[in-house]
Amino acid sequence: MDQRGLVERAREGDHDAFTELARGAATRLDRAARLILRDPELARDAVQEALIKAWHDLRGLRDPERFDAWLHRLTVNACLDIARRRRRRVIEVELDPFDGPAVTDMSGMIADRDVVDAAMRRLDESGRAIIVLHYILGMPLTEVASTLGIPVGTVKSRLHRALGEMRVAVATEPPAPAPITGGQVA
Repeated sequence: MDQRGLVERAREGDHDAFTELARGAATRLDRAARLILRDPELARDAVQEALIKAWHDLRGLRDPERFDAWLHRLTVNACLDIARRRRRRVIEVELDPFDGPAVTDMSGMIADRDVVDAAMRRLDESGRAIIVLHYILGMPLTEVASTLGIPVGTVKSRLHRALGEMRVAVATEPPAPAPITGGQVA
């Protein structure tokens, strides 16, 4: 059955239809929440909160075609709420590898990931949310704006500011130590 049909069935109280919708979206939502919150446990909490809210508020969804965007909005809002509640908690991130071409130089990939991780760490949650939605999930800016419930111009300015902060973070990162090349064993 297509997503629209599942949403319609779930709106009428069909638990199995909602379970199928949630199962299909859980991995994407978890990945986005992990990148925003930078903590796997908090990310799972945010996804769970978003899915619970989705179940309770599903009848209020006007357009079943917008279910995914609506669910992303609920997840981002849950992430931002959790982040506000836990401002002083030390955060660590575990980045999952993205589907992409095989990389033979793992050290280069790890170094690049560390640089991006350090740059993302300096952003606030709303900046990370926009970066994740636009660059990681591939949403166009209009959909990011719709998901976050803010104007497109605000998304553009926050994205510009977040990218600027990331550039500064990358530029101020200390250089990686040079690899040790051939030589004598001490």
